[in-house]
Amino acid sequence: MNKIDWVDVIDISIELFEKFPDIDPQWISFPDLHSKVCALDNFIGDPKKSNEKILEAIQMHWIEEYQEV
Repeated sequence: MNKIDWVDVIDISIELFEKFPDIDPQWISFPDLHSKVCALDNFIGDPKKSNEKILEAIQMHWIEEYQEV
C-alpha cells in the first residue's frame, strides 16, 4: 500500500471511492471530506496542509470515479 499525501489528489479520490462507495461526493462538505482523507489508512499528510483548492480537486476526481460506475 503506497503512502499518499495531499498532492496525490487522484490516488486520494480513488481511495475514498473504494472506502465509501455509497457516498455521493457531490454533496460532501469540505470539513467532512478533510476528515475522511485524514482517516485513510495510508494517508501521511499533515492535516494542517490542506486548503480549499486541494479539497476541491479531490472532490472533483472523486465525483468522476463515482459517476463512472
